[in-house]
Amino acid sequence: MMEVAGPWTEVFEGSEAPRGTDTLPGNATRPLVPLVAEDPPIRRSQPILITVNREQGVSSLSSSVPAIPNPFPELSESPVLIGSLPPPATNKHLIKVYGEDSHSRSVWVCRSATAREVCHTLVQTAHCSDQESWALLELHPTLGLERCLEDHEVVLEVQATWSLKGDTRFVFCKNYAKYEFFRKPTLFFPEAMISDSADVTRGMTSSELIQNLLRSGTCPEIQGFLQLKEPSRKSWKKVYYFLRRSGLYCSTKGSSKEPRHLQYVADLDDLNVYTVVNSRKLYGAPADFTFCIKGSRNPLRVQDLKLLSADSEQTRTCWTSAFRLFKHGKQLQSNYQLSQSAPRNLEGTQRDAKADDSLVAMDFSGTTGGRVIQNPTEAQSAEREEGQAWRRREALRCSLPNMNSAARSSYIHRSQPWFHGGVSRKQTQRLMEKQGLVDGMFLIRESQQHALCYVLSLSYKLQHKHYLVIPCEDDGRKYLTMDDGVTLFIDLLQLVEFHQINRGILPVCLKHPCVCVAL
Repeated sequence: MMEVAGPWTEVFEGSEAPRGTDTLPGNATRPLVPLVAEDPPIRRSQPILITVNREQGVSSLSSSVPAIPNPFPELSESPVLIGSLPPPATNKHLIKVYGEDSHSRSVWVCRSATAREVCHTLVQTAHCSDQESWALLELHPTLGLERCLEDHEVVLEVQATWSLKGDTRFVFCKNYAKYEFFRKPTLFFPEAMISDSADVTRGMTSSELIQNLLRSGTCPEIQGFLQLKEPSRKSWKKVYYFLRRSGLYCSTKGSSKEPRHLQYVADLDDLNVYTVVNSRKLYGAPADFTFCIKGSRNPLRVQDLKLLSADSEQTRTCWTSAFRLFKHGKQLQSNYQLSQSAPRNLEGTQRDAKADDSLVAMDFSGTTGGRVIQNPTEAQSAEREEGQAWRRREALRCSLPNMNSAARSSYIHRSQPWFHGGVSRKQTQRLMEKQGLVDGMFLIRESQQHALCYVLSLSYKLQHKHYLVIPCEDDGRKYLTMDDGVTLFIDLLQLVEFHQINRGILPVCLKHPCVCVAL
């Protein structure tokens, strides 16, 4: 074996030595070169280009596999999924809306979305059974203020006036009284509060007041005494106010209308009216019928509020309705007509406001067919007889063998929208005021003073009426009654269905259930 000193290389015949390499002396030798060429240097500042087309690879792969159909195509257009995903457009904004159960839902809306459009979206996402009389409420819990947004108001513009540190929120709820003064103007505008100072409106009724306002823009004055909270003081002072198309004025001397005694208070174009909740505790008001006015573009501060207290709910409703009507005018009529063209209630539990006028008492006891009962006394007697016949029919049905009749009567009412469990009397009145004290709005709750009893709470002429529903027995069977056993019902559902057609001891038939929607 021979040792070779120094570097050495292994060579093959027929190969060339690379440049820059030394060869051993003697035989012609060539160095061993690698069979794989070295990669060119990579520029670290440049991205490496991947030549493989992934889209073509995916398409070729997918073309060989049959397409799987969507088993739930209806969910692709679901408003719940659409509302939960962020929109691709940049002009969408996220707002938070609360339900009456204090739970909230985030909704994507465009910059120009109105309150009506937001309510329509919430009706779909919350799966509401009807699309009528829904409203968006602006609520200030700390100050106890709330107002119903008009259907044409832009939601983001209203939200822009809120303080970032406040607890102001939007609440989605029912409001049956939003346009009620178009249907029953005499209830909302008493004749005593309509001023006849202008000759053109002298002797005008409340119905003519609204029609004349919408037709020509001529407005009479709304006048009356209100309690005003003194600035920076806890005392209240009685002041006489005049509401005109040009603004709100007060008299510095009693009820004098002389120009030298009138003082300008506020402009209607830049004014919002709020209902005050729990005004006795928060502001020491002399009555619970309190409202306030403030500039629509100004931030909400306590020192800027003008708190006014009326002596009754009818008086407060007249003032707040007049503020809305004088400020928005024909726009409110357009909103009302648009709401009338909306799809009607699908459940059939609500009837049109004019339906009562078309109902007549009929007598089918004769052989020649039915006849209309013209005598009011005879009509009332027929109503009582129908109630007794209802009792006999249902008593006969309950006497038939039915194992589920007792269980049905114990829980069937809990699934109804008008049943509110064990809410208090004060909470009931608060909830009904928020949804509008229209005639026939009702709910049923458990009595807190009488065991095993219920209370039917009803709204009539802007007032709350409460009727106790007590259990009783007849021939060993259990019933419910409101008139000391004259009319018996096997459960609350039958009681409501009966009084949706017959008034019974109530002043008006049951029309609008007071509901709470969970978002």
